[in-house]
Amino acid sequence: MKYNTVVFIISFLFPSFLYANEPIDASFITKFEYGAMLYRNPRGIGCNKCHGKGDKTVTIAMYKDKKGITQSLKAPPISKLSYVSFMAKLKAKKNRSLVMPTYFLTDDEIKSIYHYVTNLNKK
Repeated sequence: MKYNTVVFIISFLFPSFLYANEPIDASFITKFEYGAMLYRNPRGIGCNKCHGKGDKTVTIAMYKDKKGITQSLKAPPISKLSYVSFMAKLKAKKNRSLVMPTYFLTDDEIKSIYHYVTNLNKK
């Protein structure tokens, strides 16, 4: 048998032979995909409903206060937050924020959402 024939047979039977020097991602979904899924629906309402793509301030609602002055409720941009600030806000007790829901996320879930938000606008 010629060398080319042997390589062809081996690569057909064992396709991983062709990619022996490349790292294999054995995960079911990537960290970015997992973060995207959580961002859209972490525990009920998704972060995207208030923060959009996370890169700019989003007006959530307009209302009139007791004096009849129009006010707005805004969600801040979150894609430029430090990880420490991001985690602190998501781990805050309900009484610390009357608007931001408490999601009871794990540290790994928060890391995945942070990875997604900080990389979303780079794609």
